[in-house]
Amino acid sequence: MKKNILYIFAALALIACGKKTESAANAEEERVEQVRTVVLQPREIEREISVSTNLQGYLTQNVAPSLTGKIEHIYREVGDRVTAGADLVRMDQTQYKTTKISMANLEIEKNRVEQLLKTGSATQQQYDQIITQYNSTKEQLEFLETNTYVKAPFSGVISAKNYEDGELYSGQPILVLTQISKLKALVAIPETYFPLFKEGMKLTLSSEIYPGKTFPATVEIVYPTIDPSSHTFQCKIVIPNGSNLLRPGMYVTTTIGLGKAQTIVVPYQSVEKLVGANDRYVFIVEDGRAKRVAVELGQRFDQDIEIIAPEIKAGVEFVTTGQHKLVDGVKVNVVE
Repeated sequence: MKKNILYIFAALALIACGKKTESAANAEEERVEQVRTVVLQPREIEREISVSTNLQGYLTQNVAPSLTGKIEHIYREVGDRVTAGADLVRMDQTQYKTTKISMANLEIEKNRVEQLLKTGSATQQQYDQIITQYNSTKEQLEFLETNTYVKAPFSGVISAKNYEDGELYSGQPILVLTQISKLKALVAIPETYFPLFKEGMKLTLSSEIYPGKTFPATVEIVYPTIDPSSHTFQCKIVIPNGSNLLRPGMYVTTTIGLGKAQTIVVPYQSVEKLVGANDRYVFIVEDGRAKRVAVELGQRFDQDIEIIAPEIKAGVEFVTTGQHKLVDGVKVNVVE
């Protein structure tokens, strides 16, 4: 009898526990979060983006001859300005002078064989052999001349010097020549703006070194691919620098005007960031439930931010307050 009573109590306890679990589950399923929302409307903005970058010389040349050996003389020091064709470095001349003498001898021999060929005292084969040797030596002499007497390929300034006269050249550039009368920079632009960027676009640069002053620049190349990790594409811009106020390595901000546009702008605080990543998302309301939407950020306007996604458009009910407590699909109650 006592055993039967214990079984009855155990069964009642299990039933009660099951009811509580079912009630808790139902309560969780019926959880309703209180939110405030707005109906999205398009807003006309002046499309403008700002990105930062470092300046580079438009051209940079490592003065590194294709000959190893002793450096006889370096004509320039760091900071020297040079014009195209100016002497930069003279390497050991021994091999060049020896080849030059050989070339002079071959010149005489070539002329002699040519005369003999005309009189029939030399064969065409003999003439062809001397011509082949002559042309090969001529090419070698031109190579040695270029790499023994190294000249500036363009006008610029010497930005580095790694050797002194008499040292053995071992491969590291002897000098570095940098063009500064014209500069370049690579800027990373969010992929959203890819259709708006064209070669030849005008823009401006600014530097904290020159408060209140701007510098004109032009988009020279729009790179054709998007970086899948950063979702940006690169543009190469060119900057005239006749005044020499800007220098390679300077940190500048690029401001790019892209005209007027209709877009969706929301409070910046309503945009959530995924923990441990740079992904951004927001919540909208559909059929009384919260829907999570991944978005890209566009232009910032003080406390507001442009957001971009296929689901973000005019007429959508957008959550502005209470979004921190939401999960995808939870029921919401919109309060005034």
